[in-house]
Amino acid sequence: MYGALELRTRQRIPPTPENRLGSQRTFANLESTMSATRIYADYASTTPVRPEVVEAMLPYFSDGFNASSVHAEGRRARRAVDDARATIAQLLGAQPREIVFTSGGSEADNLAIFGIAHALAQRGKHLVTSAIEHHAVLHAVDQLRDEGWEVTVLDVDPRGAPDPGAFLRTLGPQTTLATMMLANNEIGTIAPIAALAQVAHERGVLFHTDAVQAPAFLSLDVDELQVDALSISAHKFYGPKGVGALYLRTGTPVRAQLVGGNQEFAKRAGTENVAGIVGMAKAMSLAAGERADVVPRLRALRDRFESAVLGRLDAVHINGRDAPRLPNISNISFAGADAEAIVLRLDLDGASISSGSACASGALEASHVIAALHSQQRWRRGAVRFSFGRATTEDEIDRLTELVIGAIGDLRGVATANLVRAT
Repeated sequence: MYGALELRTRQRIPPTPENRLGSQRTFANLESTMSATRIYADYASTTPVRPEVVEAMLPYFSDGFNASSVHAEGRRARRAVDDARATIAQLLGAQPREIVFTSGGSEADNLAIFGIAHALAQRGKHLVTSAIEHHAVLHAVDQLRDEGWEVTVLDVDPRGAPDPGAFLRTLGPQTTLATMMLANNEIGTIAPIAALAQVAHERGVLFHTDAVQAPAFLSLDVDELQVDALSISAHKFYGPKGVGALYLRTGTPVRAQLVGGNQEFAKRAGTENVAGIVGMAKAMSLAAGERADVVPRLRALRDRFESAVLGRLDAVHINGRDAPRLPNISNISFAGADAEAIVLRLDLDGASISSGSACASGALEASHVIAALHSQQRWRRGAVRFSFGRATTEDEIDRLTELVIGAIGDLRGVATANLVRAT
């Protein structure tokens, strides 16, 4: 069935002069219809850029001069970058010089982990992280392990939380850095970062947190969090893709990973993305201002969805449900169904969701986050993420519920039939 549908969607209209214009109109109408009827429930992957953000960015595309130049045009660009840096610093409770702009969250994580580890290599080569980090963190510490660092990966409990006591026991005289995410990108659980950072500091260990999923929903005061480094990315809160930032507390040693210029206080070489930086600051400011209204609305929508699914399907598990969670993420394991099949079926039905993190989409193995929570294979194989955003409505939640009920019923029926035939 899927193959026939896929074949039909791939049919092409020959681009002859006679039908080219009609073809363009047909696809434009189709795109408009799809955007109006499809349900987007993958906001944790990326968010659409807000019109206000686009408007703030537009002047810097046509007048986007190099912020490192000393002439008048360069000074105008520099003022825009400086203003954006000051805005983001204020929202984080930081100083402007503590904000380093990057190309996104992955680069910010890499700069923190590689930069601090290499800067402190003479003092010690032991790092600590958790089993449910984003791959931007896990792959970075894997590379350091290959370079000779010792890496401790902490397990988490069934709620997705690391144990502060177990964390304390991992810290030794060679430990220089701990890195643990504030809010998990797959299950939405919120870690006790302030408590963990305090434990680290008592042992003289620096602490970095990946806070990429958090800015739209949580206050990120770096002093309250007690962190030495914190990563964010604009496209998670309705800003542009390709721009992020790393907060580095004053005095935190870090070695630049991109060299070739003195931009970003000599911590990250490269001509600044002026338009992207301006857009990021605008998006973050808007998100912070609307947080008090957005959080309870999205939590109500998420709870409405989960209650409906739990009430109408058996053998369902809400991952991380008993832990503090972001209000917009619902990660659900459906026993008797395969995650990739669920994603594909719902996509064909008109709903966009994901299995695990978007950065790992296409991989057939179980999500490392879900694997860290469950020993039972039935909860690992059928875990998918639904994530909601500013445009999500009650009507969409109700339609999505019906699609999920139908999809899981059909997929479980297929799985049962295959099992009967196999026996």
